[in-house]
Amino acid sequence: MTAERTADFDVIVVGSGPAGVSAAFPLVQAGLKVLMVDGGLENTLSPPSQPYLDARATDSDQWKWMIGRDFHSLKFADAVSPKLRAPTHSYVFERYEKTNQVVGENFVALGSLAQGGLSNAWGCGVAKLSAQELSEYPFNAGDIESSYETVTRRIGISGKATDDLTDYFGLDAWAEKPIEIDALQSALLVKYQTSRNKLLPNGFRLGRSRVAALSENKDDRKACDLSGNCLWGCDRKALYSAMDDLSALKRFSNFTHHSGIIVERISRRNEHPCIEGQDSSSGSVGAFSISGKKVLLAAGTLATTRLAMMALGINHSLKMQACPVAAFMLWRPRSLGLSRTAAFGLGQLSFALSLDGNSSQTTNAFGSLFNTTGIPVSEFAKFMPLRKSLGIQFLRSLLSSCAVGNVYLPGSYTNASLTLDAENTLRVSGVYQEGVDALMKEAQKKLRSSFLKLGAVMLPKSFTLSKPGGDLHHACSLPMRREPTIGETNADGELFGLNDVYVVDGACLTAISEKSHTLTIMANADRIGRGLLFSLDRK
Repeated sequence: MTAERTADFDVIVVGSGPAGVSAAFPLVQAGLKVLMVDGGLENTLSPPSQPYLDARATDSDQWKWMIGRDFHSLKFADAVSPKLRAPTHSYVFERYEKTNQVVGENFVALGSLAQGGLSNAWGCGVAKLSAQELSEYPFNAGDIESSYETVTRRIGISGKATDDLTDYFGLDAWAEKPIEIDALQSALLVKYQTSRNKLLPNGFRLGRSRVAALSENKDDRKACDLSGNCLWGCDRKALYSAMDDLSALKRFSNFTHHSGIIVERISRRNEHPCIEGQDSSSGSVGAFSISGKKVLLAAGTLATTRLAMMALGINHSLKMQACPVAAFMLWRPRSLGLSRTAAFGLGQLSFALSLDGNSSQTTNAFGSLFNTTGIPVSEFAKFMPLRKSLGIQFLRSLLSSCAVGNVYLPGSYTNASLTLDAENTLRVSGVYQEGVDALMKEAQKKLRSSFLKLGAVMLPKSFTLSKPGGDLHHACSLPMRREPTIGETNADGELFGLNDVYVVDGACLTAISEKSHTLTIMANADRIGRGLLFSLDRK
């Protein structure tokens, strides 16, 4: 092979989020020359180091992380999630849509240019897809099992328990003990254990959440100390972020991380795929062109799909999945008067729910419950049928006896489409399927009834359906198929019609269930990365 035909790298990975780092590990560990590029945004505002309640009482600079120097939380008052309003997470979502030319039309179209991607601000929920849930995928369930284990052991998860969700999550063989639960949710779980025979026939199962958060120290990461700062960021690194894996990858001499890269197109040079775009890492924008024997797209579903559509010249719409999600609030009267105490702020309890809908086929729903302590009272006041000042006063005494919940449906219940316009802007639109309203009404009714049996009341008018895309779990726009066509990928993640270009993020998933699917994205990326070892020269 002549020097002119030699690629700059064995593998180029576009994106340093959970998918990118998971695909990179087996390649780097095998000795391949790997380049990883990302948008390079980093956090300039540290999360609070004191427990949340202490910081709220004593930190004179709390306005910096509560409101932001530029009034970030006020500017995003209409955002779908409190995390989008947290100034400590502003960098995660900054400039994504404008830089990647993505426009949402009745759809929440978000992504990240940050190092570590969306894992800097995720809910840490993890689950394994069952063999039945993987039946639509173009590979056997056993082909991804070892990757599930590899990723799970690497990132660290907690929540192992002998409960009614053990088989549903499928992760306890590799999980650590649960993080301590708060008093309210502990009471709900105890009541469930004595009432489960009345609830199971209604299709309701309750158990501990499985989360990518540490209950025990792991390397340089410290176990959760129940500070209540989960919404704002964990200075102990108990919550998994791909930044942890990125740091580990940087210890390999054959791994190169180039931050501040905006990939604008995929081309070919000397028989190899090539990434082209702008490099702002030096402080002044300049064009770049880098080739690799293989290019792996892990830029997030929307950015990855746009690059693929441009490279393939796709001028028709592609379909995408996103999970319909609703939020609600529970009140346990017997907990009224409890003092507010710091607690783990992500999922403590989770539930699986069977819905009948209007057809003979059962639909599964999934959700989790969250402690309210680390969430500002103002987040709840806007939903109260009172003036805001009165609502805040009322909630101060009520919130310690409340929990927040969410409920997800499978991604196939959102009809989302992606279209490139004449200026190569990706337009994302979406509507819920006709049956979603009925399913969510059934979910609301069953959840209200189930939690009432556990001594908790669903607050009136608190059950709220998000707009399409509000789950931020966009996936399946370039799905893996056994016999792919244009706009699809094969079982190895390779784009049909674009040799040596692979999709390893959520875009290549074949289908998404109601479960949290970030772990499946990571396991699939690991599987694809391992598969590439057989087609690359490892010398």
